[in-house]
Amino acid sequence: MIRNILFLCLLLTGSVVFSQTSISPINLTVDSADFFLQKGLLEKQNGRRLESLKNFEKAAKYDANSKTITAELASAYHDLRKYGNAREMYKKLVTLGDESPATFKQLMLLSYQMKQNDDVIEYAARLKKADPSEKVNFYLGKVHYDTDNYGEAIKALNEAAKEDPANAEVPYMIARSYADMMNYKLAVPYFKKAIELDPKQSYWVYELGLICYAMHDDKNALKYILEAADKGYKKDNDYLENLAIAYLNVGQLDSGVAMLNEILKKKPSDLNILNMVAEACYYKAKYDMAIEYWDRVLEYDKENASALYMIGMSYQKKGGRENTEKGIALCDKAIELDPSLASLKQKKMMAGL
Repeated sequence: MIRNILFLCLLLTGSVVFSQTSISPINLTVDSADFFLQKGLLEKQNGRRLESLKNFEKAAKYDANSKTITAELASAYHDLRKYGNAREMYKKLVTLGDESPATFKQLMLLSYQMKQNDDVIEYAARLKKADPSEKVNFYLGKVHYDTDNYGEAIKALNEAAKEDPANAEVPYMIARSYADMMNYKLAVPYFKKAIELDPKQSYWVYELGLICYAMHDDKNALKYILEAADKGYKKDNDYLENLAIAYLNVGQLDSGVAMLNEILKKKPSDLNILNMVAEACYYKAKYDMAIEYWDRVLEYDKENASALYMIGMSYQKKGGRENTEKGIALCDKAIELDPSLASLKQKKMMAGL
């Protein structure tokens, strides 16, 4: 009798164990997802962002379609600068039914950051629909600018200026759009507006100087190029060369030549700068200086017919029989090296008639 009772107890115990084993897989997935989610939230609260991400990733393995877990994953990836992963999680949130302005905004910003231009346009439209107060036109304008769609860029940026009048980058981008289309006259007032809103942007001031140079507004070109340096723009060789040209263009030969000579100390065989100095001296009737610089060109390029021709012209400009004869002989020699220079001689003869 006792043996039968023990056997019955064993059967009952076995059935309970079997019953628990068969039920546990049903609850394991949900319970594990929640366990790792809660653990991740605790790590997040304690500022251990990497550890929180690891737990959210584990939670997602048990419940991949949880909006809460997906949202935490998106946030964690974003905080850890894993922007590609964050963007995918935010996109997944949308497929899970999350159409909140916050999610669309993150997708617009991340898409812009990752140069996914079509997605920027899509999510900007969806964000604006979800929350009409959101400012999206700045990003639309920049995307259109980046794709050389200047008409749409200017249209969106003008709307952005209404949304955020204090954003200096808005008029700057409009200025860049006009400048890229070589419509410099329309670009100038937007450059000035941008600089007015953010006077510390030395590069914008420098660009305005170059725009004025392109418009042959030499006085303002010099003004803004100098102002750029005052505001901290780096005085590299390109800057010094453009500043020197600006000085030469307003007739300040000594300042321009002095600056170009500083560059020549670092780049002694730069033929472009040597020619520039020589031409500046020539047109200011400083013919001996012009000859000196074109002689230096010939030191580095003995067959430079153009430099030889201009030396000949400089001697002729100096006047006197000896100089004139020497100059004519040098010009003729230059034409032998490069017959195309004969057209210059022809023009000079015609000018003398």
